[in-house]
Amino acid sequence: MKRAFNIAALATLVVFASGCDSLPGKPGPGPLVPRPDSVLDAATLYKENCAGCHGSAGRGAVATPIGLPEYQALVDEPTQINIVTKGVPNTAMPGFSRKAGGFLTDQQIDALVKGMRVTWLKQNASTEQTSIPYADSTPGDSAAGASVYEASCSNCHGKSGGPTGQSGSVLNTSYLALVSPQGLRTAVIVGRPDLNMPGWRNVNSTHALSEKEVRDVVAFLLSHRSATPGQPYSTRSAVGNNGATP
Repeated sequence: MKRAFNIAALATLVVFASGCDSLPGKPGPGPLVPRPDSVLDAATLYKENCAGCHGSAGRGAVATPIGLPEYQALVDEPTQINIVTKGVPNTAMPGFSRKAGGFLTDQQIDALVKGMRVTWLKQNASTEQTSIPYADSTPGDSAAGASVYEASCSNCHGKSGGPTGQSGSVLNTSYLALVSPQGLRTAVIVGRPDLNMPGWRNVNSTHALSEKEVRDVVAFLLSHRSATPGQPYSTRSAVGNNGATP
């Protein structure tokens, strides 16, 4: 009898013990919320850190269309990792690494960049883009660039010293104060299809731009930078309703 009681008691304890594993609200073996630095899914990292400026598909937003296959072919993986890690000085692109004041680990940045390239890099774009390098330290000729601008850019952006074109001015000093030299070069090479701006292969109706022409037209644009961007204001725009200058 005693033996039967002990067996029954033991069985009851087993039932209660197994039931505790399924109690409502009992924490699981892992954390309820993943640690931020444990997230390595590229799509999640892109959505949380990049999509706000570059668009959900890497294009069609205010920043460089990094989702274009042409862009991914132009910029190699180490360069992209460096951009994401350190940012671009004097622009709205911050550094996302912890050393630069951001929140991403080196492992997360590596996963993010590799994910973007897997998603957006196409082999045919890679082979077509090789004739124009991403960066170029050779000084351009702004005088020669003026001719390139006239032939390839002024139809949409307006002539130098003339009225603004239908696509907005790229000679505006406020705009030039917000974009880096490399940003200008990248835009000339890759284009902005979302804004109907063609890249270097199609920007001129007679021929694709040469490496020198790209360099020169960027030098021409940079020659319009100002130490006081946006100045001078007209009297009407500078003075508010109360007569005070803002």
